[in-house]
Amino acid sequence: MRSTARRYRFRACLAAAALGLAALTGCSTTDNSSTTTANGLTKVKLQLQWFKQGQFAGYLAALDQGFYKEQGLDVQILDGGTDIVPQTVLAQGQSDYAVAWVPKALASRESGAGITDVAQIYQRSGTKQISFKSQNITAAAELKGKKVGNWGYGNEFELFAGMTKAGLDPAKDVTLVQQQFDMNAFLNHDIDAAQAMSYNEYAQVLEVKNPATGKLYSPDDFNLIDWESDGVGMLQDAIWANSAKLKDAKYADQTVKFIAASLEGWAFCRDNLEKCRDITVAAGSTLGASHQEWQINEVNKLIWPAPDGVGTINRAAWDHTVQIAKTTRNQEGQTVLTKDPDADAYTNDYVVKALVLLKAQGVDVTGAGYTPKTVTLTEGGK
Repeated sequence: MRSTARRYRFRACLAAAALGLAALTGCSTTDNSSTTTANGLTKVKLQLQWFKQGQFAGYLAALDQGFYKEQGLDVQILDGGTDIVPQTVLAQGQSDYAVAWVPKALASRESGAGITDVAQIYQRSGTKQISFKSQNITAAAELKGKKVGNWGYGNEFELFAGMTKAGLDPAKDVTLVQQQFDMNAFLNHDIDAAQAMSYNEYAQVLEVKNPATGKLYSPDDFNLIDWESDGVGMLQDAIWANSAKLKDAKYADQTVKFIAASLEGWAFCRDNLEKCRDITVAAGSTLGASHQEWQINEVNKLIWPAPDGVGTINRAAWDHTVQIAKTTRNQEGQTVLTKDPDADAYTNDYVVKALVLLKAQGVDVTGAGYTPKTVTLTEGGK
């Protein structure tokens, strides 16, 4: 634990007492022996949506810097993967919390998964459609007649929404290509326009040498369709909790302190880019240091500034995501959602309390003065 741990714990206890939530920060003497460690920390599992990388740097930093311990938690961060659905893992009780995109999680909730969005980490979408300049694809309408890559697994909703908005029928006007979770098919020109996250796949192509020049590709070699700017961006990474367990006072208190520590981790990565890069690499990321630095820098742009307080769920953005999920059809003519989610699908109750705790600790929860850095990529992202 850091040298400031006692000071933060004291401040957190004061803030919790002011809220009437003494149990939030380990200030209570309640016996949780069945779920606690030998040193009195509550065991918690967090299921990620993908493997450990800069996309999840805030959680990795919260673990590394002792923020979870300061809130009385012993957190285990579980890797995701193509065969892992984080919201299902959560709903089945195999984790205490999960990180998942809102549309995918809401689809699972409509199918019966008892999960609730308790903190919206990403306020903006990072999904792009990338093409070589030679393809002359600068807008969704220009995808017509092209080979368009998409990952599936619920990651394609913005692409279909963008094409629909442009008057294209995904089933007829484009050739859809199942895209692997790499950029090889795109770089080999087997795909005309590929899906890419601003913080990951876009960097991957910029880390490859252009065979025509022998130098790394540059942004000038590509066109990007930004689905957020195109008006079809959907809410992505959020912290989801078990809806039924939220009715239990202990789990509810635990949720507040878990959110608080996680948000402090994201604030730390906002202010300590290089340190979070090193934490992420040390956590076992398979991608290199420059790639992780780029990734965290780009993720920060999706989070900060957060004028309502980091993690707060914006009702307008939520409604926009739901509307797209209800009206956009995929190539089979199906929508993500068939009806509006019920009132328990999200709540700001826990993040509001978490923000009170962080403010008492002196943590900047809005990042009003945030300015992204310039990151230089190297070949292979090393």
